[in-house]
Amino acid sequence: MDKFFQTMGGDPRNFNKLDLYKLPSPCFVIDKRALIDNLLTLNHLKSKTGVKILVALKAFSTPYFGPLISEYLDGCCSSGLYETKLAKKYFKGEISTFSPAYKKDDIKEIVNLSDHIVFNSTNQLNDFYNIAIKFNNEIGLRINPLYSEINNDKYNAACINSRLGMHLNDLYNIDINKLNGIHFHTLCEQNFTPLENTWNKIKNDIIPLCKKLNWLNLGGGHHITRDDYEVDKLETFLKQLADQTSCQIYIEPGEAVVLDTGILVGEIIDSFKPSNELAPNIAITDISAVSHMPDVIEAPYRPALLNEPKDGYRVMLGGPSCLAGDIIGEYNFKYTPKVGERIAILDQAHYTMVKTSFFNGVKIPSVAIWDSDNDNLEIIKRFTYEDFENKLS
Repeated sequence: MDKFFQTMGGDPRNFNKLDLYKLPSPCFVIDKRALIDNLLTLNHLKSKTGVKILVALKAFSTPYFGPLISEYLDGCCSSGLYETKLAKKYFKGEISTFSPAYKKDDIKEIVNLSDHIVFNSTNQLNDFYNIAIKFNNEIGLRINPLYSEINNDKYNAACINSRLGMHLNDLYNIDINKLNGIHFHTLCEQNFTPLENTWNKIKNDIIPLCKKLNWLNLGGGHHITRDDYEVDKLETFLKQLADQTSCQIYIEPGEAVVLDTGILVGEIIDSFKPSNELAPNIAITDISAVSHMPDVIEAPYRPALLNEPKDGYRVMLGGPSCLAGDIIGEYNFKYTPKVGERIAILDQAHYTMVKTSFFNGVKIPSVAIWDSDNDNLEIIKRFTYEDFENKLS
């Protein structure tokens, strides 16, 4: 297990009460009650500190929930033209757009739709500055603090060879009069202390600039809705930061908005034990790691399984695609799983639904909304062969 990246999600919350057999398979299920609970936590943080909170659409961008999320948060952060258009159509509030690089063909539409436009380099800041100010955009620059406590390089945006942000020690090259704000992001599924440590590393460089700035954006990766998150310390820090800088403070959580609010339901479609004693029991599901949960392969990590016992039969769960590495992980079962049996992978709302693909013609899971308060269930999206056919036609 030490070769896997251990994610911090996996709380089943109320999903033990859901009848998995009432759903199509495969199917993403979002618990509306759990989502509201997360939003209430974030909204409380807003009211205590004055921080503005933007949902990161790169993690979760289901239009169905745009109105609900907009009731509690201040808007969206997007990563380019399509997410910005989605934010404008389905969400309310501010739109802050950041991209590692903007295409010239897209920039006018992006700045027309955005409230904040955050650049990644002095090249792009200089190239597009005059366009941005014509649309009354607040203009920001992303910096790389060159400090992070993330161990997995794939998710470390602040390493020395990161393509994200201008190195902190190059800030003297910037005409600060062109900027309204500074953005930085160094976290991934982390508690409060790494944020505090990051600020302590950079504050002597940033605070002198703040007299000419309107805002500071602390990015995402804050696991605020996790049970063990030190929310009291974060509240104190955010209030002190606003006082120190006289700036409006922003954060851009993605996972924290939908942490442990969603599952991916699947079905066992074959189950067998190879004759070789060294080989594990194998079960093939209609859930694909590569098509439905690509971070399982890219990180890699082993997602939590609903109701997995501590001991039992070890079974390797694999997907239906022809990719040899389409493996979800090894799990304990009370007995050898049978064909037709339903399973549920936990904490599958973020960075899964937004990353699904039709690779190998594998069907994309349906999307269902469930309310654990009253057991109401609604299927809001089913994917068909025509969706697959039309994708590349």
